Amino acid sequence: MNYLPLSEYKRKWIFTHQSLPIPEQDLAEIKPMTEMRASQLWQEFISKDSPTPDHFGKQDWPTHQNVWTQRLVWQQAWDNDDNLPEEFLSNFPWEDNITVYFCYDKHNIVETQWGVFKQYWKNFLFYDDKPILIGRRRKEVAMFEQSGEVVIGKRD
Repeated sequence: MNYLPLSEYKRKWIFTHQSLPIPEQDLAEIKPMTEMRASQLWQEFISKDSPTPDHFGKQDWPTHQNVWTQRLVWQQAWDNDDNLPEEFLSNFPWEDNITVYFCYDKHNIVETQWGVFKQYWKNFLFYDDKPILIGRRRKEVAMFEQSGEVVIGKRD
């Protein structure tokens, strides 16, 4: 089993919060991974050694400055009830059905579709302590920071 039922996810409230409702059919597309599956994906695509972004070492690609090419502010869009900024979206030329992984830490990864993430990005960003967005078989990446900024780049 690779996924937890949303009802068993420890952070399910970010997807069921009254202030940012998500319809049932879209909730079905938000798939929290089991700790074992999340750990496997984290080790394969994020870090073999570091369990959280705060523990990244020099061997981890997110610490390599050449990965990150752009820094943008997402907080203004949040505050103004806007969609993700176009200057952010233009860095991700993905079809809406592309599988994406929103990686909070080694044991906490949520899988969804790019179109679902774009529509409900605020729910995902209730926890904004350096989560990393990656797409399946894609090089483009983003890491969101509590400062309201996001760094965008291409992973190795």
